[in-house]
Amino acid sequence: ALALWAVAWLALIGLAPTARLLAEAAGSALSTLAADAAVWRAAWRSLLVASGAALLATAIGGAQAGLLLLRDVPWRRGLIFLCILPLLVPPQIMALAFIQASGPSSPLLVSLGIAPPLGSQNPFYGAGGMILLLGIQGAPLVFLALAALVRRLPGEVLAAARGLGASPAQALRMAIWPLLAPGLLAGTGLAFIAALGNFGIAALLGIPGRYPLLTVLIWQRLSATGAGALSQVAALSLLLAALTLPGLLAQALAARRAGWKASRPFEPLAPSWLDRLLLAPLGLYLLAVLAWPLASLLTSALVPAMGMALTPTTLTLRHFAAALAPGAHTLAAFGNSLMLSSGAALLLGLAALPVALALRYRAVRVTAMATDLTYALPGACTAVATILLVLGLPGGGAIYGTMALIFFAYLARFQTLALRPVAAAAARLDPALEDAARGMGAGLLLRLHAVHLPPLAPALAAGALLVILLAVNEVTVSSLLHGPGTQTLGVLVFNLQDGGQSPQAAAVSCLSLLLVAALMGAASLLGRRLPPGTLPWRP
Repeated sequence: ALALWAVAWLALIGLAPTARLLAEAAGSALSTLAADAAVWRAAWRSLLVASGAALLATAIGGAQAGLLLLRDVPWRRGLIFLCILPLLVPPQIMALAFIQASGPSSPLLVSLGIAPPLGSQNPFYGAGGMILLLGIQGAPLVFLALAALVRRLPGEVLAAARGLGASPAQALRMAIWPLLAPGLLAGTGLAFIAALGNFGIAALLGIPGRYPLLTVLIWQRLSATGAGALSQVAALSLLLAALTLPGLLAQALAARRAGWKASRPFEPLAPSWLDRLLLAPLGLYLLAVLAWPLASLLTSALVPAMGMALTPTTLTLRHFAAALAPGAHTLAAFGNSLMLSSGAALLLGLAALPVALALRYRAVRVTAMATDLTYALPGACTAVATILLVLGLPGGGAIYGTMALIFFAYLARFQTLALRPVAAAAARLDPALEDAARGMGAGLLLRLHAVHLPPLAPALAAGALLVILLAVNEVTVSSLLHGPGTQTLGVLVFNLQDGGQSPQAAAVSCLSLLLVAALMGAASLLGRRLPPGTLPWRP
């Protein structure tokens, strides 16, 4: 019964949308793409930007991992947290922060007297800016992929290399880094897929720079023609999914090459003078990608208009007041995002318990791969698949553009995120507890509640909080699915910036970041009871 329930649930939210997308795109829409020059131009640009961002992310994340994971440098834990932080900043907010940290109308640069001359184009608009920001956001993915391998590094290898007379640097270079190559490969694949499916950065930097990527093209065509263009948009989504194949193959290859286990854990080596010296450029990098853009975001929110310097006479809180005023779109967007993210987290958390316990059955593991694919593919594919599935149901048109549609898409998108920590914790449970409860006549529900829930509760809560953390500021899915009255926080920030209300967009972004910080604090309290790696900022 447990396996049947798990297969049915995973098929509903994983297999069904993906199958519907494939069925719709298999018609004549695919053949029409061949003659559409705009599609192939956007596809080539997407590949170029994603490849550049993945290479940059690999360089940054690999360098950070070499310094912070393999060496016991001062302030190591705090620096690891700061290196992971760009991953947790919503992409549309990161793009907005960098836009407002540069260009002639930047309040921060105007206040410092270093703004470029009027009429200058913002340097972040276009392909270069997208590659830079997507690389910064992808670097933590490479770092985390390497951290997962470092936790399993056999310490005996390092000891053997040192015993043969190798210096610490030689031992790391010749014995440890070859073992970490699969982590670099997996991280590069993750960064490539994340960059390919990103909408917030691609839209805010690509549209003004006249460099639209596939995710933006999907949004533009669906927004312009609505449900009438679903076949064409489905074909575009399938093309976008096909472009992720190199990233998926890189991850699969990396998983096959990283099958070793450690009998003795790896201990970071004592830092050399060069390692201590390298902390300075790392600190400058973190200031450039975190402190500078966030300071610019706050400055923009505190001035009456863009292009004005922040002084005691120009300082104003009116943008925050407008954002929090009764009846403002901001409060509605906060409410919508919190309701959608917390509702999805609660339901996915409840479903994760029986699904994680049923993963011992082959049919459940195979079906779970469908939900893994839904999470791995770009969010635009999930959104379009959800529209197609719902509109194919009797009366499904009434759901189009509603909160229910976004909610279902969130379930499909974030199931894997909620399941992973629970599955890892369930794999460590003693099977004797289940056998003893079954022998005493306990039914399925009683066993779930009395035997499995208590030890798995921290992992369930951590998975749910991760879902809330990523869903509350999500923009890729909701930008394609929202309708009147269903605007989310991510969509609101994008619409405000797109509509020329940059200071208010900055104010809403600051409030969103406060919400993210509060959620991270709540998750960190639970993280003390969880194994390393469950929370991304505690690798």
